[in-house]
Amino acid sequence: MAKLQYAGTGRRKSSVARVRLIPGKGNITVNKKSLEDYFGMEILKREVRRPFEIAGAEGRFDVIATVRGGGFTGQAGALRHGISRALSSADREAFRAPLKAAGFLTRDPRMKERKKYGLKKARRASQFSKR
Repeated sequence: MAKLQYAGTGRRKSSVARVRLIPGKGNITVNKKSLEDYFGMEILKREVRRPFEIAGAEGRFDVIATVRGGGFTGQAGALRHGISRALSSADREAFRAPLKAAGFLTRDPRMKERKKYGLKKARRASQFSKR
């Protein structure tokens, strides 16, 4: 018998999170590590758990996620986005409205701007000298 599961993909900056929600006790596994072991800062752990708090689904789903690219903050944001998308696919009527109102279903479009030729960075020019 196949186990019931819901999938969602979250993105932020250059991070991509592939998330699976399985009915369970609320365990969160990121890249085969527990959430506490993977993210060191408490604020990132809280950000990952926020979709469950807002939807009122704490302790109802286990999360198995694979995160690649970017830094820890971008990965936490991508994970939050992926969990929100998976929750909205799990129970569209109950979870979608509060998650959308909180802005968790919207992908954050801010990306690193590319470096331009003739400049040191994306916008940083070399220092001007009159002589």
